Amino acid sequence: MTFQRLTGAALAAALTTTLALGSASAETLRLSHNTGENSTWHTGSERFAELVAERTNGAFDVRVFPNAQLAGGDQMRQAEMVGRGALDLVVTSAINVTPLVPEMAVFSLPYLFANYDQVDAAVQGAPGQAMADILLEQGIVVLAWGENGFREVTNNTRPIITPEDLRGLNMRVAGPMYIDVMNALGANPQQMQWVETISALQQGVVDGQENPIGAVIVPLQVYEVQRYMTTWHYSYDPIFLGISQERWDSLDAETQEIMREAAQEAMAFQREITRQGTADGIAYLREQGMEVHEASAEEIAAFREATQPAFDQWAERVGMELVETFIAATAESD
Repeated sequence: MTFQRLTGAALAAALTTTLALGSASAETLRLSHNTGENSTWHTGSERFAELVAERTNGAFDVRVFPNAQLAGGDQMRQAEMVGRGALDLVVTSAINVTPLVPEMAVFSLPYLFANYDQVDAAVQGAPGQAMADILLEQGIVVLAWGENGFREVTNNTRPIITPEDLRGLNMRVAGPMYIDVMNALGANPQQMQWVETISALQQGVVDGQENPIGAVIVPLQVYEVQRYMTTWHYSYDPIFLGISQERWDSLDAETQEIMREAAQEAMAFQREITRQGTADGIAYLREQGMEVHEASAEEIAAFREATQPAFDQWAERVGMELVETFIAATAESD
């Protein structure tokens, strides 16, 4: 073997060793979210992981765990675990955090938002920052806001056109506020983990559920186990990408900036694909055999009136001063 070939072989071996060591020495960060791998939550989380690996030159390896695996399937525990440092990162929705931070229910008050302009003015503006400050008190640093979306109602019993059509239906709900909303409509709410929901719908344990089209109903194939859907836009649900303050404080300023920028870029992408999935979703769901009713302005007004008691109850619980900041932001966007 010539000296040149020996040198080339040695360099190649050294490079392989260096890459292996670099990979082995990467710091692993665990990110938990509570939906499946086909959801836009997962896609946004994976985009964040890719951006972090790329921009830190492989120094950090973000591993994404769907279906709340790291919380034993309990989607409500994830934020609390991040807050105390048991998990590094979380992508979860506002409503999932209400047991820990009741103020987070403000985002999802029934009929608080009418359109995306109002949503963006609040979530990406001063009200969203106020909520990030509240989460910081629980040890969670919000890096960026994403989107679950406007929650629409599905069921297997009958079309839902008026509030009376919900009366007596067994409805799966995600959090405490939605229990009160469904009670106001005469339904029988059952709080249930998402990982249990599809089988519950298949088996008839519950008649229906409510979730966004682009983030959940289409990508997680809810249409396979539900016959009817009404677009009533009754509640909006943002998601956020958060990191444990303990982990955050261990990072240098440059890495913090990289992670925040990666999170913002990943969640902007997640919002984009979620909204596109929502825009295309109604036609797709009809193609899949769902009977879709698009509620008129008059019908939505009836639902708004019927859910007003739940709005008032939860507005008082989260604090009217906080609610007013959201209302002001929505008014400014019009």
